[in-house]
Amino acid sequence: MAKKRFSPLTRRKQLPSQKPGTAPGTVEYVGHQKVEEVIISLYDYDEDHIDQLSVTDIEECRPYLENPTKTWIHVKGLHDTEKLKSIWSFFDLHPLIQEDIVNTGQHPKMETYGNCIFFVLRMFTYSNEQKELHSEQISIVLGPNYVLSFQETDLDHFRPILNRLSVQGGRLRIHPVDYLAYALLDTVVDHYFSALDNIGDTIIQIEDGLFEDGNKDLLHRIHRVRRETALFRKSIRPLREAINAAIRDPSDLISDNTRLYLRDVYDHIIQVIDTMESYRDMVLSLHDLYMSNLSNKMNEVMKVLTIIATIFIPLTFIAGIYGMNFNPEASPYNMPELNTYWGYPASLILMALIAVAMIFYFKEKEWL
Repeated sequence: MAKKRFSPLTRRKQLPSQKPGTAPGTVEYVGHQKVEEVIISLYDYDEDHIDQLSVTDIEECRPYLENPTKTWIHVKGLHDTEKLKSIWSFFDLHPLIQEDIVNTGQHPKMETYGNCIFFVLRMFTYSNEQKELHSEQISIVLGPNYVLSFQETDLDHFRPILNRLSVQGGRLRIHPVDYLAYALLDTVVDHYFSALDNIGDTIIQIEDGLFEDGNKDLLHRIHRVRRETALFRKSIRPLREAINAAIRDPSDLISDNTRLYLRDVYDHIIQVIDTMESYRDMVLSLHDLYMSNLSNKMNEVMKVLTIIATIFIPLTFIAGIYGMNFNPEASPYNMPELNTYWGYPASLILMALIAVAMIFYFKEKEWL
């Protein structure tokens, strides 16, 4: 059974790739199957009504597209390329668009293909159970009176959009279909803020854990967040360029009013980048602080061991002297104290006094 979940960034497997020399526009699914079957949903709406349809045959969409209404077709699951091809053929999508939709390793981008505008994005969410950042590819096609969207999983990322569509007189119902495309883009970016908030909470937990003993997995958590911010950064910067390109694109598919909203999305992306950069610096600082704490703890251990060794130096010296095998009977100068009645207890007391005196001395110097 296919797993209905994101790919965790921290242990993400390498995606399969197309064979070298494959012709551009070759439709071949590149990724890991995340749903059992492709789910196609149609939402047809205008100011006065909204119709929802679960599509089994793409021809069911034709009557809606022939009407002067706005149509959104949302696809969950990308592994069944034969089923997807029927959609692409119906809308006469360029082969390069088809290839990019099923190649889930794409960087975020925006491209214009005559009668449509194509967006590729990455959706990020944070799993509170697994404490990991997950991602999947989202593709959006904006046409004259329709929007197509494709995602890898069957998660309801765009449930807020559906809720807004159900409100009669709302902006989504009133504005042209390009406003729906903007709303989808904005929802993806909003998920970035949510993911960053969770990353920020993780960083705070790591920071608090730096001063607690017994946190053996702390370095692993630091490296995991470090990888997450790096992968986040890798995706968000191309998205900034994609949104900027959409704002500047002269196509009539995007109205001037929608461009104003896209500028707001662009501003949000800048905020995400700034927050991400600050988190990246914090993670680097936490790594340095962790290594510094580790070094300090090691120095403390070495200091204690050095003090113990120093205390035993005079004791070892005394024991070494009396460990020499000179015969007292051969000469009156050969360790005459060996014949002393209290000689052994006296030597032990002397060594104990030396050790205690050295300990007091070290404490006086604040070395202990």
